[in-house]
Amino acid sequence: MSKKTKTYHEELNIKNEKKLKAQITKLPEFCSDFFRSLTDNTSSATRCGYAYDLDIFFSYLCEYEADFEGVEPKLFTLEDLAKVWFSHLERYMAHLTYYERNGEGEVLLVHSNKERGKSRKLSAIRTMFSYLYKKGKLKANPTELINLPKIQDKVITKLEVDEVAKLLDEVESGESLAGRSAVFHKHTKDRDLAIATLLLGTGIRVSECVGIDISDLNFDINGVRIVRKGGDEAIVYFGGEVREALLGYLAEREKALPAAGHENALFLSLRNRRITVRSVQNLVKKYSKTVTPLKNISPHKLRSTYGTNLYTETGDIYLVADVLGHKDVNTTRKHYADMADSRRRQAAKYVVLRKE
Repeated sequence: MSKKTKTYHEELNIKNEKKLKAQITKLPEFCSDFFRSLTDNTSSATRCGYAYDLDIFFSYLCEYEADFEGVEPKLFTLEDLAKVWFSHLERYMAHLTYYERNGEGEVLLVHSNKERGKSRKLSAIRTMFSYLYKKGKLKANPTELINLPKIQDKVITKLEVDEVAKLLDEVESGESLAGRSAVFHKHTKDRDLAIATLLLGTGIRVSECVGIDISDLNFDINGVRIVRKGGDEAIVYFGGEVREALLGYLAEREKALPAAGHENALFLSLRNRRITVRSVQNLVKKYSKTVTPLKNISPHKLRSTYGTNLYTETGDIYLVADVLGHKDVNTTRKHYADMADSRRRQAAKYVVLRKE
């Protein structure tokens, strides 16, 4: 019996778990129990992010706070942690605005964080303190005293209807490309058109897109199985334009000789390996800058374009949340609040009190 090939997401989880184990070796011993407690309710990517953020936190305490002078992050004890208080956390949040840290090969790297980055890093610390407090290993939880930074809502950047059409035309023709991009276009245009059409026609995330296998497609129902952020599976349905683009690409895909381990991957790179998130980001940027040079278009902006169009056509925020895979409809409502306000303004035109 042949050995079953691991899926993209299984391979990704294995890579993340390896990164997590390596990162935990840099952290205090009590962090091991904390990360084990997260296994059943967080993704491997989330745990990796927490480990990285906690490493920054403990490194800061040992390097910049006099109360922990001479202590190494790895040797930090619960007794040391009990000394951490509101003032330490407040100074740490200010430190995150701009700091330097050694990267691979001891190369000094400059880091900066705005409100969103600070909030994520504080969330990791809060979760750890909360766990240790509930377990009775700490007598107090100082993270409850500090507020999360206020995050300003982002203005939705999206493509207008005519820009969507121009983008797809550009992907198909490649007439504005030059140099190597123009040379490679004839080899990638069917793939690129399928990717752009799929993103614009379903609103799936770029990570969900690159993880699709050929076996995930079902043209009987015009649906594709994807793995959402967090690991949940979902079936996303697509229309005729997406179907046509996918079938056109699959006709070319059948001629490829995929690298070992990438036989079932839907979208392949020029090296016949599963395409990466970064490659999709680059191809979207490559085509969009010729169509909308003033807009910084990314795969996420194509997702916003789909969400905006769906909400405009249906006015159903719950449908948009469901299709986009938002677990909390308030997340969707927050992103599309400006559109809701626009629709309410239109309502004022419909009711006439005195007919002429």
